[in-house]
Amino acid sequence: MKWSLERKWIASGFGLSLILMGIVSLISYQNATQLIASSNKVKHTHEVMKSLIDIFATLTDAEAGRRGYILFGERSELKRYEQAMQSLNAKVKNLQQQLADDTSQQQQLMKLKVLIAQRVELSQQSLKLQELGKSTVALQATKINQTRGEIRQILAQLQAREEQLLEISVKHSQQNIHNRMLIEFLGTVLSFAILLAVYALLYQQLVKRQQAEALQRTLAQEKELSELKLRFFSMVSHEFRTPLSIILGSAQLLAQSNQQWTEEKKVKNLHRIQSSARSMNQLLTDILTLTRAEAGKLEFNPELLDLEAFCLNLIEDIQFCNQPQHPIKFITKNNCTHAQLDENLLYSILSNLLANAIKYSPADADILLILSCEADTIILQVKDSGIGIPSEFQQHLFEPFHRAENVGKIVGTGLGLAVVKKCVELHQGEIYVESEVDIGTTFTVKISQSHSQIKK
Repeated sequence: MKWSLERKWIASGFGLSLILMGIVSLISYQNATQLIASSNKVKHTHEVMKSLIDIFATLTDAEAGRRGYILFGERSELKRYEQAMQSLNAKVKNLQQQLADDTSQQQQLMKLKVLIAQRVELSQQSLKLQELGKSTVALQATKINQTRGEIRQILAQLQAREEQLLEISVKHSQQNIHNRMLIEFLGTVLSFAILLAVYALLYQQLVKRQQAEALQRTLAQEKELSELKLRFFSMVSHEFRTPLSIILGSAQLLAQSNQQWTEEKKVKNLHRIQSSARSMNQLLTDILTLTRAEAGKLEFNPELLDLEAFCLNLIEDIQFCNQPQHPIKFITKNNCTHAQLDENLLYSILSNLLANAIKYSPADADILLILSCEADTIILQVKDSGIGIPSEFQQHLFEPFHRAENVGKIVGTGLGLAVVKKCVELHQGEIYVESEVDIGTTFTVKISQSHSQIKK
């Protein structure tokens, strides 16, 4: 699959962000390692300083013991001297291990070891001379003091060198940490900037996709509307052409006939004119009702109706217009006589349902109009034994211009049931259909009423 330029940019942005985050993580790890190394260096310097101080203190303690023994002759002072000298070697050896990695410090340490050895030798000689009672002790003391000064100087140099190394190490660590923190900060900012840019690209893609989908929906709606308009105008032209032709032809026959027509023939032509005019009127009524309903301008004016009288009058009108080829039987149950309904909308509902029942039923087949009430609900049913409706067409039955495939050559507009649906919805009611092909169809309309609105 070929990637678009935007997808490549997004993938590159994510990849670069991951690389930058990896670099930032590595730098953070190095900073942590540097801090640990600096901490170890400080600890090492502290230990070296402590060792230097211990060596100097031990030498001082040994010198104090030696002098105390020479001046006062006390054996405790001699013992003090001997203990100090015994611990001195271990401390010097420990210092040597601590300075093993520094060549310059090792050189100074060698000098220190030589001076300490000289100091020890001079101290031993002074003690022997003291025991022999010789007068050269003063000369030995002078040499010892001179050696002590040199030892102190070397210890000071070692200490200064350690402090210098520590300062250099700290400065170097601070500089490295500062540089790495700067790189880490810039890397983090750059990563967020790239991620933000990627988010912007994703958002732009999302907006474009939504716009494309909206445009596609709009085009689909416009296409559907265009098809509906085309179907509507085709239907109107077809449905108007037939009754107009009948009216025109019948009128011309009546006007141009020079011979004396029988009354039966005149009545037949007049009936044809009336029937065609009623068909056109019904079509215009359905179109107007559906248009007003779609625009939300279809009025709903409920009033208390005598349902039995209304249904009987409607049946009489329909049978008069269609001639008594399809007997319509009216059945009432539960004595529901009055209810709050819109008379015009109810007329559209029942007249369309009965007209369809007549249209799609064989001649002389009974059609039932059933009125009943149940749990504060008015129920109106229209049953026929006509051609029926295939199940796959029933879900689209109440959409405009939809007709089942089994209607054959039976003329129709596909508007009647759409009008019925709108009128039922204005009553906040429901309509159901039960149908089997070649057996018949039953439409059930249920309209809720409060108990006080239904009179029995």
